[in-house]
Amino acid sequence: MLFRRYFLPTWKRFPLLDRWIFGELIAPLIFAISAFTVVSLSVGVMFDLVRKIVESGLPVLTAVKVLGLRLPSFLVISFPMATLMATLLAYSRLSANSELKALRSVGISTKRMIVPAIILAFFMTGLTFIFNDVIVPRANRSAEFTLQRALGRAISTEKGDDIIYSRFGKITTQDDKDKKKGLSQLFYAREFRRGEMNGVTVLDFSRYGYTQMLTSKKAIWNEKLAKWEFLDGQVLTTTPNGSTTSAEFDKYLYPLSSAPIRISKLPKDANNMTVQEAIQAQKLYAEAGNRKEARRMKVRIQEKFTLPMACLVFGLIGSSLGAKPNSRTSRSQGFGISVVLILVYYVLSFSFSSLGVKGTLLPFVAAWSPVVISMLGGWALLQQANR
Repeated sequence: MLFRRYFLPTWKRFPLLDRWIFGELIAPLIFAISAFTVVSLSVGVMFDLVRKIVESGLPVLTAVKVLGLRLPSFLVISFPMATLMATLLAYSRLSANSELKALRSVGISTKRMIVPAIILAFFMTGLTFIFNDVIVPRANRSAEFTLQRALGRAISTEKGDDIIYSRFGKITTQDDKDKKKGLSQLFYAREFRRGEMNGVTVLDFSRYGYTQMLTSKKAIWNEKLAKWEFLDGQVLTTTPNGSTTSAEFDKYLYPLSSAPIRISKLPKDANNMTVQEAIQAQKLYAEAGNRKEARRMKVRIQEKFTLPMACLVFGLIGSSLGAKPNSRTSRSQGFGISVVLILVYYVLSFSFSSLGVKGTLLPFVAAWSPVVISMLGGWALLQQANR
């Protein structure tokens, strides 16, 4: 009832030409999403889960649940590829059946014909962004939690493992006058559980020639004093002349920010972060003076937006290629062409991303250059098909 009341009137407002081409696009889009998702899911997750079922006794129902939770992350990968394959197949079939030729004979340009494909590509772009920023991070965390709990490994809601925090700042030289910048502190904790850092080691290089190593079984952040409380540990100091002093302690206050706690709560993989979490991580690295990690996170933040834009890029390229006169592409050929174009695009993206992380290019330029280059290539193909 609601479908007839709200959707049908809106759908009928679209020109008949657009509705017809949309209808031609839906079937190959569903086919392509299914094909790419099944292939990537089988290679990426299914084989590993089967191994855990056999070797570690993972319950089959739990494996199915984990598989379902991991599905969104592979759909995000499939959406751009499916958009390319769907537009290429649909327009190739229409061209092979001389239906596009008939449209040209009545004065409809190729640019007008691909408007439905561009609208569909915009829709897939928005869908990919929502999946990648809202659904995938939460689903991946739930999948990890479910898997680890089923395998009998302790999981806390507030946790982190192998927390590493590097702080870069000014290092005081021997005469206490000249100062230079470099790594001043390196914080490591084996795990973070219920507000406590366990198995903590801190290396302090803030004084030139001196190295201080602080180890403790436990460390707690003191909010009032804005310092770390290290419990049951030892301090070892080496001087420029090579002498060493050590002292044991029950409690030791150390001036360092609470950044290690905030870092421990963030996913290690930027792909599992939301845009907000990635921005938070970038700020933490910037505050610590870790320029390389801050620059890497800037690139990853931009890639949160450029990944969905691949749908628009592939929609333009696929429809332009398929709409060329006398274009004849079968499903197997379309799959092969799609794989080649996708490979080229992602190699280009990876290359520019590496240049951005290295600092050769600005993060914005590094992330968006593949999109701009590919869009220009798609526009050139469209101009050729429109002749």
